[in-house]
Amino acid sequence: MRRLVAVLAATCLPLVVGTAAGTAAGAEAPAPPPARVSVVQAVPGASVDVSVDGRRVAGGAGVGDVLGPFELRPGSHEISFRGEGVKVDSTLDVATGDISDVVLHLPADVGGDPVVHSYAAPTGPIGPGKARVLLAHTATVAPADVEVDGQTVFTNIANGEFADADVPEGSIEVALLPSGADGADPILGPLDVALEARTLSMIYAYGNPRDRSMNVIAHTVDLAADGSVRPSRIDTGSAGLADGPVTTFPGDTPSANRDLPLAVTALGLVLLGVVAAAGTGLRRRQPLEPPTG
Repeated sequence: MRRLVAVLAATCLPLVVGTAAGTAAGAEAPAPPPARVSVVQAVPGASVDVSVDGRRVAGGAGVGDVLGPFELRPGSHEISFRGEGVKVDSTLDVATGDISDVVLHLPADVGGDPVVHSYAAPTGPIGPGKARVLLAHTATVAPADVEVDGQTVFTNIANGEFADADVPEGSIEVALLPSGADGADPILGPLDVALEARTLSMIYAYGNPRDRSMNVIAHTVDLAADGSVRPSRIDTGSAGLADGPVTTFPGDTPSANRDLPLAVTALGLVLLGVVAAAGTGLRRRQPLEPPTG
């Protein structure tokens, strides 16, 4: 059994944030918190230079690199990528305090030019014993199905789709297979996937199974507790309305996501299966309006 090893890389290259305007009395007001944007390079075999608002912030970024986070003023920003076979210009709008990823990746069609999608991080507080995942499909793969412990739990996930949800911490065996192809060999897996409590995992599946470049990129953010506690007992009353066992934390609803690139990706798809199997009500979603380019 192989164990999932996410590609983790981080380079801190903060950009200059604007100063706050003075108040009417002449005193300086506190600067509003900037947006924090990470750039994810998910194009196999490419070496890419990255510029933000015309300023080069990274050179020679390879597949799997997670650059930043960069601190940006609220508003519109130009993010550009240059490399052999790569020329992409995109526009990203951010608000005060936003945390998001900008992902350069390939489309589902083999031979297609690189594209860019942005994914906002759902960073709200989380309950005890829970982890949060944002899963994005950024691989050169047709729609796929997800199996968890041998059972199909999610079907027909396409490039560019994503999902996010709160799920129980723990480990499970998952695999990604061609959509609707019963008995086919997995595209990815089976893999043992572990999720740690009180963390957000931003996960992107990338590559192409035909050339064995399929893999995942992930980075993790710690989350604050929401103040709730894990109950040890739930009273159901005596009216005879509960006709089966009552379990603690029977399921969660997906965390609010106002825009978002977890696009459900290959491994993203796999973890998506974890979420579905956990009964969290994970929903397929489209990214926020992606950067233009």
